[in-house]
Amino acid sequence: MQAAAKRSAAPKGVRSAAQNETNGIRASADEQALLGALPIAAAVIGRTAGGAMRLLNCNGRFREALANSNDPNIAAGDLTSMRDGALGAMIETYLDDPTMPGELDFRDGEGVGARYFRTTLAPLPQIKGQGSRCLVSVVDRTVEVQAERALRAEMLRDSLTGLPNRLSFTETIESRGVTNARDQEYAVLVVDMLRFSRINESMGSLAGDELLITFARRLISALRGGDVLARTGGNEFGVLVGLKRGVVDALAAAERIQQVMATPFKLSELEIRVECAIGVALMHSDQDAEELFRNAQFAVKQAKAAGRPQVYEPKEASAARRRFSIETELRRALDKDQLKLFYQPLIDLKSGEVAGFEALARWKHDDRGEISPSEFIPVAEESGLILQLGRWAMDKAAQTVAEWDKQAGEPLPVYVGVNLSAIQVARDNIAEVVESALKASGLKGNRLTLELTESSIVQDPGRAMRVFEALKALDATVAMDDFGTGYSSLAYLQRLPIDVLKIDKSFVTGMMRDPDSVAIVRAVLSLADALGMSTTAEGIETVELATTLATLGCASGQGYYFARPLEPDAALEYWKSRRKD
Repeated sequence: MQAAAKRSAAPKGVRSAAQNETNGIRASADEQALLGALPIAAAVIGRTAGGAMRLLNCNGRFREALANSNDPNIAAGDLTSMRDGALGAMIETYLDDPTMPGELDFRDGEGVGARYFRTTLAPLPQIKGQGSRCLVSVVDRTVEVQAERALRAEMLRDSLTGLPNRLSFTETIESRGVTNARDQEYAVLVVDMLRFSRINESMGSLAGDELLITFARRLISALRGGDVLARTGGNEFGVLVGLKRGVVDALAAAERIQQVMATPFKLSELEIRVECAIGVALMHSDQDAEELFRNAQFAVKQAKAAGRPQVYEPKEASAARRRFSIETELRRALDKDQLKLFYQPLIDLKSGEVAGFEALARWKHDDRGEISPSEFIPVAEESGLILQLGRWAMDKAAQTVAEWDKQAGEPLPVYVGVNLSAIQVARDNIAEVVESALKASGLKGNRLTLELTESSIVQDPGRAMRVFEALKALDATVAMDDFGTGYSSLAYLQRLPIDVLKIDKSFVTGMMRDPDSVAIVRAVLSLADALGMSTTAEGIETVELATTLATLGCASGQGYYFARPLEPDAALEYWKSRRKD
């Protein structure tokens, strides 16, 4: 009854019809009909002749909204507190100047019981004897706002673990960034669960989900008060930690995480040990949250390689960005045929004549200048561009030798060596590539030597055997490059049809000062002789090295003592200059 009485009572400041009539202020029948017909809460507010703002008229929905207000004064009909707020200020301004914005979202009350409204103002024509007036309409948006908040809460939470998700995590980083500017330091740790895909594949997605939930619980146990944990990816978690001692505290947090993960996880009947890679990035003032998170992710990649937590270093990231840039530029350079092949002479150490050449890719960038092969070859291997680069090099080398033959008027007694990457051996049809180059150039297979590193053999010995046999079927020569630096065993040397062992320059250059290097070179030469293989020494830079290697029985050599890599025409001239008639 009391509530009903409240709803039916006119608020203070709203004159009765008799009062209005007595004072000559009578609302028109059209205005009353308009207010009553509106499906939303609405009222007419204006100024009296004296300039005071008053509630002149309202419909039942407006009175009901006032009666249900969280402000007891407004609910009782006293609108004084409303006048003093943002809504009252907006109405005052609008009555002075109807061209001003007339829309406002406001909240009534605090906490769970708060209600949300949108108020819109529209000008009304003045009535004689009255000041300016406006129509005030009020829409209750409480349900809408609550739904939006519920949806946002759902969007910010990981459904499996109940933890905040990546969006929520980055928003938290942004909010803490303001604190960070006030001398409170923070760090972001990204924790990557290793081998999760294998566990998921072998035990099923349900077991994988169970493992993720248990992993998350253990992470929580490793955190301190104030730390924030989120699931930021499939098997990736982010941790925001406060710091008092800088990076020392960040690494201590990483150590605590690793300790709680040391105990095996129990899944069904199995005990599984789960390792994790942890990357750390320290927060700096005015740093973008996404950038900070990506820095920690970059450190995770380094942690996987190093086997221990890593702190983000800008220099490493700069190098990674350069590699990515080089990848883009290399792809364009290959498409536009902007790379060149240079040829380093391979000298017969007994006769001194040129036995052949090794083809080496060179790249002169328009803006960067010379880019070393030691920089762009690894990028090509990582990106897969090595397949395109390898095919280009094979075709170009064969075409160059064919051009030399054409200039000489006869086949020259030289061969060209082309390097093959382990990625090419694993992914490309090498025999088909070589056969295509031979057909296009008209060369015979014995004019090509294919140089493979030991790693290309070790990764897949069975495939390496098939590739070698296919190359031998084309009458091509097969050389093992950088011998002694990889993981080859004598069993590989016995089984594989290898023709040449190339002794790595790290052993050759140390021969004159290190007896062990001499012993290694001598052993390689003896091994090659026993297996019926030829030998080539790399990195010959002095006459003493050339003489010593020749004395030890090395068949051929290459290095700056003889010549640097040469362009095709210069290489042909060099061959002519060393020829002994």
